[in-house]
Amino acid sequence: MSTSIATHPDRLLPADPGTREIARNLLARVQDLPIISPHGHVDATVIEQNTPFPDPAALLVTPDHYVTRLIHASGVSMEQLQPQNAGAREIWRTFCRSWPLFEGTASGYWLRTQFQSVFGLHEELSAETADASFDAISARLAEPGFRPRELFKDFNIEVLATTDDPLDDLSSHKELAHDPSFHGRVLPTFRPDAYINIAHPSWGTNVERLIAAAGDGATGYGGYIAALENRRRYFVEHGAVSADHGVRTPATLKLDPADAEALFERARSGKASFEDREVFEAHMTYQMARMSVEDGLVMTIHPGSFRNHHTPTFEAFGADTGHDIPFAVNYTEGIRPLLQDFGTAKDFHLVLFTLDETVFSRELAPLAGFYPSVYLGAPWWFLDAPDAMLRFRSAVTETAGFSRSSGFIDDTRAFCSIPARHGASRRVEASFLARLVAEHRISEDRAHEVIVDVVDSAPRRVFKL
Repeated sequence: MSTSIATHPDRLLPADPGTREIARNLLARVQDLPIISPHGHVDATVIEQNTPFPDPAALLVTPDHYVTRLIHASGVSMEQLQPQNAGAREIWRTFCRSWPLFEGTASGYWLRTQFQSVFGLHEELSAETADASFDAISARLAEPGFRPRELFKDFNIEVLATTDDPLDDLSSHKELAHDPSFHGRVLPTFRPDAYINIAHPSWGTNVERLIAAAGDGATGYGGYIAALENRRRYFVEHGAVSADHGVRTPATLKLDPADAEALFERARSGKASFEDREVFEAHMTYQMARMSVEDGLVMTIHPGSFRNHHTPTFEAFGADTGHDIPFAVNYTEGIRPLLQDFGTAKDFHLVLFTLDETVFSRELAPLAGFYPSVYLGAPWWFLDAPDAMLRFRSAVTETAGFSRSSGFIDDTRAFCSIPARHGASRRVEASFLARLVAEHRISEDRAHEVIVDVVDSAPRRVFKL
């Protein structure tokens, strides 16, 4: 692995020598700050039980839809990337043969950084080096010091939020919180999508379980709302600071209680139309905001993904297999009913994400530049790449400044990629600020204050840490 690429001290910094020097100084100010990760998908049980990581393919290839989607696009069948169909070493060989596909991609950047700094690989991946790299990573994974808890400390992670089902007992979070040998914070996040999206194949079953477990004895829509409120309180009691909502669109709607009850019962009977589904999700997004105003959980909204775009792949291999595709969203009109009632509510924090970057300057920055509750979610999913992150800063800063953004969100299931992702974000922030300094649009002293704020203070402030 070429150190001039994977670990070059100036990677992602400006090419202009003068601006690069400013960026170097800004980066030095923040590169050793602890990692604050307020939204992600690492399983708390893995950290609590200090579970050894699996083989290289199971760790770095098969669960990562960023990786499998591009390999599949080159003509490799999904079957060849499934552990039930191919052995770990053969999947790794397929990945290594496909490695040139990742040049210029965010995945390629993160993976290169991991291979060098986490796994100690020094040769470029290729068909010829596949077996040697598989063996080298396997040996590293077998080391006693290469366990989640040890890496949590080595990666300098201070806070890591997980994403959790509303009926999860949060036992791993409880164990970690009361373990005197563990010094980080692993926080649960309330994620109710499968209980709100009536198009979800298990929605009916999930709702019955939810009402039975936490509905205070009520059986209808009232019991459903009470159950959600009760489970949110349970999460707060166990350290949660936010509730996350992976909605289809950012639409919100306040229904009359009788209309909401009728729609809920129509859905339970299996008679809901597509329009009913859209209306119910919009109403429940409004209700989740109301609950956040009451219980203090930060509300994050992640809309705009057409989930499971290729039905045959979904039917054969399930969700999160690389064919979720972004579409355009309308935040200004969609979120207005919610903001009419809660946009100026005391201590309500609403973090808005998008996969449609055209809304950054047109809608999200103006919203965050007026409503005290609204914060700009960091570039997410298809947009958490270096150039896209620079476009984000350019799009929103002139309208909303730096103070209205959430700080970086890694949104990852890949534990070993966390430092690479946060490191990339810090380099991008240094690069953007360095350009403003070089153009005499901000003083260098002020830029040093700003970069500490966007890297460290913003996520603490926005997520009430």
